Amino acid sequence: MEIYKGRPDSMEGRIETERATYDLLDRLGIAYTTACHEAAFTMEACRAIKDRLGVEVCKNLFLCNRQQTDFYLLIIPGDKIFKTKYLSSQLGCARLSFADEGHMRDYLNVTPGSVSVLALQNDPEGRVRLVIDRDLLAAKDFGCHPCINTSTVRFSTSDLLNRILPELGHDPTFVDLPWE
Repeated sequence: MEIYKGRPDSMEGRIETERATYDLLDRLGIAYTTACHEAAFTMEACRAIKDRLGVEVCKNLFLCNRQQTDFYLLIIPGDKIFKTKYLSSQLGCARLSFADEGHMRDYLNVTPGSVSVLALQNDPEGRVRLVIDRDLLAAKDFGCHPCINTSTVRFSTSDLLNRILPELGHDPTFVDLPWE
């Protein structure tokens, strides 16, 4: 695993959405650290990243309603277990399920395992509703993939809320989901 202050030294071989993420962070003047690593498809794989990068990597879930007309990006602490009934009741909507890969590509331009809040830069129409578990707000720093699961970035939670989200035009809905 290689760690960089800011973007990785070389952009060679990196996909467009990852490069666009570094461009966004740099344009906003966000101080961030990047870890480049093997593909991380599970939260277990993210634990090693957490140890090296010094930040909890959050869980990002791309969800939809039964009719597949409303889409949500839920961000929760990595160790929190997701139960749809608690989220559905807080959002006042019918039971939610995981959205399919096609909708993920169409709305966020990412593949499974690479979804993160930073993928909202690919949703300028605001078709995806951002939902954040309040427990994430307690952490000083925030960790997520830059639209690819072979890298992880760390930046301040304050920068996420006060600089990145306003730039992306996605006002979050905050929820309180149980730990069990």
